[in-house]
Amino acid sequence: MPTVPILMPQLGESIAEATVIRLGIAVGDAVRADQEIIEVETNKAVMGVTTLCDGVIAEIKAKEGVSYSVGTTLGLLDVTEEEVARTGVDTLESVEQKRAQAAESLPRTQAEANLHFALDADDAYEEAPAVVPSVKGLPVPTGTMGAHYISPRMRARMDDLGLREADISAVAGTGAGGRVTVEDLECFLDYLEAWPSTQASPMRLSVADAMRRSWTRPLATVGLPVLLERVLAHRRDHTPKPGLTLYMLRAFALALAENPATAGYLIGDKIVHPRAFDIGVAVQIEDGVLVPVVRQVDQKPLRELIAEYDDLVDRARRRRVTEDDCRGGIATVTNFGTFGLTMGTPIPLPNETLILGIGAGVKKPVWSSEAEVFLPATTAEMFLTFDHRVIDGGGAGVLLTRVSRLLQQPELL
Repeated sequence: MPTVPILMPQLGESIAEATVIRLGIAVGDAVRADQEIIEVETNKAVMGVTTLCDGVIAEIKAKEGVSYSVGTTLGLLDVTEEEVARTGVDTLESVEQKRAQAAESLPRTQAEANLHFALDADDAYEEAPAVVPSVKGLPVPTGTMGAHYISPRMRARMDDLGLREADISAVAGTGAGGRVTVEDLECFLDYLEAWPSTQASPMRLSVADAMRRSWTRPLATVGLPVLLERVLAHRRDHTPKPGLTLYMLRAFALALAENPATAGYLIGDKIVHPRAFDIGVAVQIEDGVLVPVVRQVDQKPLRELIAEYDDLVDRARRRRVTEDDCRGGIATVTNFGTFGLTMGTPIPLPNETLILGIGAGVKKPVWSSEAEVFLPATTAEMFLTFDHRVIDGGGAGVLLTRVSRLLQQPELL
């Protein structure tokens, strides 16, 4: 009887691996074609691995909580000759044959190609910057390289461990000019061995990577209080009721459409303008944030956006959004007021220049020029974080003020 491998599928263009979070089958179970048998988690969503044909589970190689790269054999399926002929699936024998042929055609490995880097490059760095004692007697590098220089040997060890430069910022360097050496790193890791730890989820690692890349730019934040009374009154008169974030999404898109350069992205000596005003919405999920994108927000009135927005947010909370759902946004809106927070400095995604955030609504006395008295009104602090290379504080202030004014005319959104 032929055996068909159950492989980790390609779940998205940029997804190289996924973590098994639930095995829905056992050895001996009969399964049908396209049946979801294994649930896996990528850095963006929870997806299902399905069978390609009818058969019986012969072996389960995958384990829950373990990550597997695309193409890894997760299990084996016993099938009939007729089923193989009907579906055209690859048997285990043909898959292994293809892998062997691919391996033979590959050039020598990167490790073989880079053997000449095996020499300790730490010894080659002879011109160390001057070191002077600080007030506490600790050496402080006065040169320009110092701890910022990472030798090839150190870089190779960091690659082995999956570490980035930000991960070694807490390591005290004893090398020339305060550089962190491999020995410093190993001592630091040994020191941490006794500390309690937990494995970071794929989602947490994805967020960490995005924030590292975002923080390589000069980011700044401006804020402005916004009156919510008219938005809240407008919302009460509608069924289904639009969420506050949706009002912000629509006002933000309209303000950006009036001045597209504010959402531009700096590439070399050019600012690339957006070709569509697709805005992401930050959705908090367990151990991370997903940002599904609402398309052409400037072209659709608020009432037409409600169903699309609610569906995206619901699927994001259930980790059922696709990679395409989260792709192509030019900016993001986040409502951290849902957590009771009144202020914050949100960080835009690496591929975006702007993120608009709003805090919790608070009742405050607000001056009424008509009645000439202070009246209670719900206000919230609104914040815009931006790439300072693309726009300045004045431009960001104008944009934020425009969003605030649009929110005072919710019937036009």
